[in-house]
Amino acid sequence: MPDLTRRTLLAGAAATGALAATAVRAQDDKLIPAPDLTGKAILITGCSSGFGRLAAEHFARAGATVFATMRNTPRPEAEELMQLARDESLDIRVMRLDVLLDHEVADAVASAEREIGRGLDVLVNNAGIGITGPVEVQDMEATRLAFDTNVLGYHRLARAVLPGMRARKQGHIFAVSSQLGRVIVPYAGHYSATKFAVEAMFEQLAYELVPHNIGVTIIEPGGYPTKVWVNRNRYSLELKDRAAPLHLDGYPQVVARMGAEDGSGRSADPMDIPRAMSHVLGMAPGTRPVRLPVSSGAIPQTAINEVSAKTQVGWLGESGYGPLIKAVHQK
Repeated sequence: MPDLTRRTLLAGAAATGALAATAVRAQDDKLIPAPDLTGKAILITGCSSGFGRLAAEHFARAGATVFATMRNTPRPEAEELMQLARDESLDIRVMRLDVLLDHEVADAVASAEREIGRGLDVLVNNAGIGITGPVEVQDMEATRLAFDTNVLGYHRLARAVLPGMRARKQGHIFAVSSQLGRVIVPYAGHYSATKFAVEAMFEQLAYELVPHNIGVTIIEPGGYPTKVWVNRNRYSLELKDRAAPLHLDGYPQVVARMGAEDGSGRSADPMDIPRAMSHVLGMAPGTRPVRLPVSSGAIPQTAINEVSAKTQVGWLGESGYGPLIKAVHQK
C-alpha cells in the first residue's frame, strides 16, 4: 500500500466484499493523472470556488466538456473561469444555475443537452452551504435554506439529468456529502441533518438506477480549506443577528463563536476531491463505489459505511430487492 499520510481515499464497503480501499498515489508524491475524459459531458454545480471550480478545471484538462454552473452570473468568478478556458483552450462552458430555482435547473440542463445533442455523462452535485450554531438557534429561515440548498438542490439536479441518462443507458452521478453525513459534531447547525439526507437519498438512488446502468458515488470529504468557511461565517452571523435572546441565551460560549470560523489549521489539498472523482470515472461502470471517503486525516465514518453495507445486504440481499442491493454493495 502506498504512503497515505497526506491523502487517504477509502471506499468503506469492505464488509461486503466491495472495493475496500482506493488509494491513488505515485511514489514520486504525485497522484496518477486523470483518466482520459475526452467525449464526456460533465455538469458541475457550485463552480464559483472550492471543489466545484477545481473539478471544472481538472475534468476539462482531462478532455471533458464541462458545464461549470454557478448562481448570480455574470460575476467575476465566471469571467475568471472563462478566461482560463480561453487561455488553456479548455472546453469549459460557464452557465447560470441557482440550485434553489427550479427553472434555472431545468434551463441549464436542457441547454447543456442541446449543446451536446444528448444526455449528460456525469453530474457532480456539489453546491452547498453550512450554517453553524445550536439546533435550537436555527430558525426556519436558516433551516429552509440549508435543506433547500443541500438536499432539494441535489434532488432537483438529479431529476433533471436522469431522463437523458436513462435514454442512453449510461451515466454517473456524484453527490458531495461530508464526513458529517455519517457522524455528528455538536453545534454544527443542520449541516449533518442535510448531509445525512443526501447519504440516504443517493444510496437509494444507486439501487434504483442499477437497471439503467447509471452509477452513483457519494463523496465524503473531511475538512478542507475552501471558501465554504467565508460563506458559512456570513450565514451564521446573519442568523445570530436576527436570533431571539430566548434561544441564544442557552449557549453563550457557542453563540460567541458563530461566524468566526476561518478553517485555519486545515492544510489538506482540496484537489483531493476532483482527483478522487476522476479516479472513480476511470473505473469500469459497475465497479465504482457507492461511497468514497476522502480525507487528509481521520476517517471516522469507515466503520459506519461498512456496517451499513453489511446490514443492507443481510436484510434485503435475499429478498426481491436483492439484485439491486448486491449490485451496489458486492462488487
